[in-house]
Amino acid sequence: MNNTIDYDKLISPRAAAMRPSGIRKFFDLAAEMPDCISLGVGEPDFKTPWAIRDAGIRSLERGKTKYTANAGMIELREEICKYMKRRFDLEYNDRSEVLVTVGGSEAIDICIRSLVQPGDEVIIVEPCFVCYEPITVLTGGVPVHLTTREEDDFRLTADELRAAITPKTKLLVLPFPNNPTGAVMEKEHLEEIAEVLRGTDIMVLSDEIYAELNYGKNRHVSIASLPGMQERTIVVNGFSKAYAMTGWRLGYACGPAPIIKAMTKIHQSCIMSAPTTSQYAAVVAMRECDAEIEKMRLEYNQRRRLVVKGFNDMGLHCFEPKGAFYVFPCIKTTGMSSQEFCQELLMNKKVAAVPGDAFGECGEGYIRISYAYSVEHLTTALKRIREFLAERGLIQKN
Repeated sequence: MNNTIDYDKLISPRAAAMRPSGIRKFFDLAAEMPDCISLGVGEPDFKTPWAIRDAGIRSLERGKTKYTANAGMIELREEICKYMKRRFDLEYNDRSEVLVTVGGSEAIDICIRSLVQPGDEVIIVEPCFVCYEPITVLTGGVPVHLTTREEDDFRLTADELRAAITPKTKLLVLPFPNNPTGAVMEKEHLEEIAEVLRGTDIMVLSDEIYAELNYGKNRHVSIASLPGMQERTIVVNGFSKAYAMTGWRLGYACGPAPIIKAMTKIHQSCIMSAPTTSQYAAVVAMRECDAEIEKMRLEYNQRRRLVVKGFNDMGLHCFEPKGAFYVFPCIKTTGMSSQEFCQELLMNKKVAAVPGDAFGECGEGYIRISYAYSVEHLTTALKRIREFLAERGLIQKN
């Protein structure tokens, strides 16, 4: 009797068709290579501020290890609402319009699953983080790739959005400040986008996980704060980037009560509730750590300038990012593809970067560099990249 199981026939075609993360591929290779310098992962090198860690420790010491409410501790939801009002002039009901999730990633997932039915079109602004398209495909939705260009500062323009909308458009994914480009949308640009959307039934998923990491003269503005937009926007944010809490796995979504209710039902079934210890820690983060955010932002800004200058000085044109902690230098002049450049750089100089095409086809010809690393780490990496280019005759040796 043959008991061999053909797993290829059992696995969902949509799941089977998913591409592995282009970010993790090079991270995993780098992890196995001694003396490799990784610039690939978007993870703060700072430790979580002590006040936050201490709050988590104290919650464990007090035995606070039970499930919380499905939507998150009410104390945390209250603090999230205070934070959204204080930082972004947005008002939400802590009982019905806030959901605490396992990282911002879960919030993105269940937002898309709550809204998108088979055949619905989801406009995804690219280059962008890798999760939006596969989640859309898993729901049966149709990704519509909308390319931003460097000549527009990698911003979404109203004309491009208007041209992409069809009767099947259900959702716009707006990922700013942007990973991988570091682009931001100023208030006047968001107002142009809002004008296109008003009077439609199109919802907006505004991924604002990098909202606190803005280096321009103006603070981050959420599209939800514009007239007529809060009722059609789900704002996703979290604690990973601003508070250096990646491993705590905590995020949240704020939006219209009916949408949050639907998201909470999915969250109840799939997750139950976000980590209890992380929630106690996050309360203190929001109450006490605005100054810690600013310290880290200033340090990132110093690194940003170092890395942008480094690439421009070696002849690889680098768009100046105004948010997040990435640069997106253009490597087209080398004659190599993004994959070839990163593969050769890793094997020959032990520096790991992420190919631009991991963030959409329009990222070809670019690489993503994270500057969430120490100045020493970045300086050594830039030196190796310069040597890599010099050995190929692409720049003069120092």
